[in-house]
Amino acid sequence: DEIMSFESDKQAVYLQVYRPVYFQLVDVLLHKAQFPSDQEYASWSSDEKEQFRIYRVDISDTLMYVYEMLGAELLSNLYDKLGRLLTNTEQPTSWQHTEALLYGFQSIAETIDVNYSDVIPGLIGLIPRININNVQLADTVMFTIGALAEWLADHPVMLSSVLPLVLQALGNPDLSVSSVSTLKKICRECKYDLPPYATNIVAVSQEVLIKQIHKTSQCMWLMQALGFLLSALPVEDILRNLHSLITPYIQQLEKLADETPNPSNKLAIIHILGLLSNLFTTLDISKQDDESADGSAPPVKATPPPPGPNPVVVVLQQVFALIQKVLSKWLNDSQVVEAVCAIFEKSVKTLLHDFAPMVSQLSEMLGQMYSTIPQASALDLTRQMVHIFASETDHFPPIKALFELVTSVTLSIFQQGPRDHPDIVDSFMQLQAQALKRKPDLFLSESLDVKAVFHCGILSLKFPEAPTVKSTCQYFTELLPHCSDVPPLARVVQEDGKLLVQAVLEGIGGGASRSLMDQFAEVLFSLNKHCFSLLTVWLKEALQPPGFPSSRITTEQKDNFSQQILRYQICKFIYRIIRKSPRLGNIVTYLYSVVCSFVFLSPFCNAESE
Repeated sequence: DEIMSFESDKQAVYLQVYRPVYFQLVDVLLHKAQFPSDQEYASWSSDEKEQFRIYRVDISDTLMYVYEMLGAELLSNLYDKLGRLLTNTEQPTSWQHTEALLYGFQSIAETIDVNYSDVIPGLIGLIPRININNVQLADTVMFTIGALAEWLADHPVMLSSVLPLVLQALGNPDLSVSSVSTLKKICRECKYDLPPYATNIVAVSQEVLIKQIHKTSQCMWLMQALGFLLSALPVEDILRNLHSLITPYIQQLEKLADETPNPSNKLAIIHILGLLSNLFTTLDISKQDDESADGSAPPVKATPPPPGPNPVVVVLQQVFALIQKVLSKWLNDSQVVEAVCAIFEKSVKTLLHDFAPMVSQLSEMLGQMYSTIPQASALDLTRQMVHIFASETDHFPPIKALFELVTSVTLSIFQQGPRDHPDIVDSFMQLQAQALKRKPDLFLSESLDVKAVFHCGILSLKFPEAPTVKSTCQYFTELLPHCSDVPPLARVVQEDGKLLVQAVLEGIGGGASRSLMDQFAEVLFSLNKHCFSLLTVWLKEALQPPGFPSSRITTEQKDNFSQQILRYQICKFIYRIIRKSPRLGNIVTYLYSVVCSFVFLSPFCNAESE
């Protein structure tokens, strides 16, 4: 780091001096990275093997830094050594030596862009010549191929050299992690060049899935890989492959749905639902842009999908009744409900507006689920639906009905006592914040008890769980700007805003963790910006009682705190900046919230910490 920080002339002198030393360092590092003999390694304890793994990771990190010094020369050096090793038939070499050199390539390729290296084609050509007779060597071969997935995307002609090795390794349970992760990388980076290999990849993947060679997490990765792969095929080929791929699981799920619930078939149901959700996570037949920087608008498709129904929607419509049947027996089980919601949530995130044909029936099912047994996963899925579809005229009615229903049910939970359901409270506050951000018109409905929701938010600010408090602060931060354009919100703030100020002050005064001070500062700043005259009165009245918000805070500290919060000139200064430059205004707003947290709020926090 120090050498690379020098000016170019001085840097060149140091590089000339130290280049030979660094090449020697690479030799030493790769020697130390070599595995011991098979017999010795087998005698190591699990702790010793883990320590060696960590030591190799440290070596990998060091090689990355050395590459910054030596550049392409390092790759050439490693390639020359590996080439001599594999082409020298007279002198036998140990697999450990070969593995260490490959590990060097892998370490660099995983973190450095090697797409322009002229030795990678030669390396890809050498890999099939390696005599893979050891699990550790095979693992490193797989990880090296995976590290070169982006290069393979730019040089698809080389796929035929390495893909057979990956598919062969897929059937070895000892290579589960390395082979599946490598196939996933290849399918993600090279999917548009894989159609000629698709039939073989799907067949091998189906075989290992049916034989249950891999653990659950690797099965999920494999389904994600297949989702990437199928995305690049014509729609009719996607549907054909989907039919052959998931039909065995649908048939198994039908049998499980008829059985009496028990722990064994529960695990099988969750596994099947997990496979489907991971497949639909990556199966996207059109490209999409990232969502807006502030998250106020959902992402949009960069290219329109092909005409006709989306394959994922086709499959979901076919299995919808079966999923409802599973839910009818497992609605009491949060894990099964969560697995069901995950299928639709991941599909919505991937398909975006292409999910539209299912909005109405999914909204109805979600409402029935949540009305019967409220669970956080249903609220999270509702939030995704609101995010994508609330602003669309055609889908607003079912989204509005669903939003009002889950809000009403959650309010009844608050009436009964919400402390036993912090996950539901957290998800509910996130849903309300999302609705305010995407479609504040939802709060104009006479069927929605805006005042009750506001009071639930005040109660939620006092929860001990930090994520719940953060979500609630976000709800109030989204709510306050709409005091000017949503009359029901304006009324409830005018009537009960003092309760919000009191709750925030209680949190600042010691009722909440110091890690939440930024969130409380955002709420105070939003009050200052949108309800300044009311805030002046509320602060004075709230801080008047002795001992509030803490007996350790003096009257002088309270007065100082109020003065700092009510510095209207600072707000006017920020408004002027925002009008001139919204981007700069965002930065200043953030800095102001930090100042509020660590300076303006310090009299309370410091007094409490003492």
